[in-house]
Amino acid sequence: MPDTEASFDDLQARIAATIEFLKSVPATAFDGKEGDEVVLKFGPRSVTFPTAKDYALVFALPNFYFHATTAYGILRHKGVPLGKLDFIGASA
Repeated sequence: MPDTEASFDDLQARIAATIEFLKSVPATAFDGKEGDEVVLKFGPRSVTFPTAKDYALVFALPNFYFHATTAYGILRHKGVPLGKLDFIGASA
């Protein structure tokens, strides 16, 4: 998808489009792919992960937790009444 969002509404629309795209991909499309190479392209640069498992464990999950933690910290700093259980969820 093009990266052209200029407003919060644009971002919300992109999230909705991404969710719809993900729903269109059958779960079986991922079966047996954990050993496949993953290449991410960032403009002229690219990063290669030897396996999809490496991509998930070394890049995707750490990035997700970094952004979730950063958003949590910013919201708390701005006075939003969040606690540890809001971050880790009800399973703790």
